[in-house]
Amino acid sequence: MRRARKILPSGAWSGTAALSVTLDFDRRYRRRLRFSTDQGTEILLDLPEAIHIRDGDALLLEDGALVAVHAAPEQLLEISAPAPDLLIRLAWHLGNRHLSAQFLPGAIRILDDHVIADMVRGLGGTAAPITAPFDPEPGAYHG
Repeated sequence: MRRARKILPSGAWSGTAALSVTLDFDRRYRRRLRFSTDQGTEILLDLPEAIHIRDGDALLLEDGALVAVHAAPEQLLEISAPAPDLLIRLAWHLGNRHLSAQFLPGAIRILDDHVIADMVRGLGGTAAPITAPFDPEPGAYHG
């Protein structure tokens, strides 16, 4: 089995990756993971510590080959508000619940959760279900 021991951030690697893998958010935050590439090659991710692997990063295999990482589409909520101050307030409530969040111009994406959707709507925001790749902020203490 081929082994990956290093992550190359998006923009820090060049060339063409012969292999690719499409993973959801949960499987892109790991230290050790066995998976199959989109082409069927078995890979063992073996890192010293858990890291948030982002869409566009590459896994560097021991033989020097690259595996391009793609974020899989997931069931999400896209949260918006009629005014910026309400969107800030909604962001505070999401953060208070320690939810992973992806910030976009005028919107916040989180993993689908009907309880949070009801809370957002109750506070005057919009929570629209969507299917899209999820690439949340890694957090202040994750480098």
